[in-house]
Amino acid sequence: MSNVSKRTHQRQRPVVWALTILAGLWLPVGLVAQPPPALKRPLVEIRTSAGNLIVALFNETPAHRDRFLGLVDDGAYDSLLFHRVVRGFAIEGGDMASKHAPRGTALGMDADSVGLAEEIAPGLIHKRGALSAAPAGETPECAGRTHSSRFFFVLGDLYTKEELDAVAERNTASGRPYTYTEAEILDYASEGGLPRLDGAYTVFGEIVDGWEVLDTLAALPCNEWDRPLEDVRMFMRRLQ
Repeated sequence: MSNVSKRTHQRQRPVVWALTILAGLWLPVGLVAQPPPALKRPLVEIRTSAGNLIVALFNETPAHRDRFLGLVDDGAYDSLLFHRVVRGFAIEGGDMASKHAPRGTALGMDADSVGLAEEIAPGLIHKRGALSAAPAGETPECAGRTHSSRFFFVLGDLYTKEELDAVAERNTASGRPYTYTEAEILDYASEGGLPRLDGAYTVFGEIVDGWEVLDTLAALPCNEWDRPLEDVRMFMRRLQ
């Protein structure tokens, strides 16, 4: 009885293999070799007394994305200040010393001896509303590194194609060549930004909602240190 069962099993095996191969041939192409789904961009809500901002983080800069999300999830950014506003340039926040800083004192001045390595990704430019990492410091040992918590939102000005070409030429002379696409040229012409920072700072996100809040923050009156006269605190939470 056992011999019969064994011989039957041996005869059936090639048939099973053949059916498996045929089934594979008849599968729809999409089921045979589906590409991995595109990674969703994480969204973070930044609540302020001036209103709320929604920021999308770029997956092309994973170290900065993950560091920012880690600080958000830990509540490290909660109650920190937007400590520096330079009209036509940028709005900076994320200084851990700002939570209990006396009103009027200068903030955002301390270097980060560790920081993160820069992540300069093609296609991530300093257009208006871009979220960029502040530099780790001004000393030579901080070169090529960004601050581990401080960030800034880009304001900037409008640039014609000719003006953008001139900035790109200067950036190239500084060792930061970049060829702008037609879409990026249109972004700088219609939305504005800071193209002179392209290739020198890490852009790791952008505002996707709450543009009026950015305008409100940009208009805050400031002292000689560019710190807003009235404290504006931030509270963050991950949306996805």
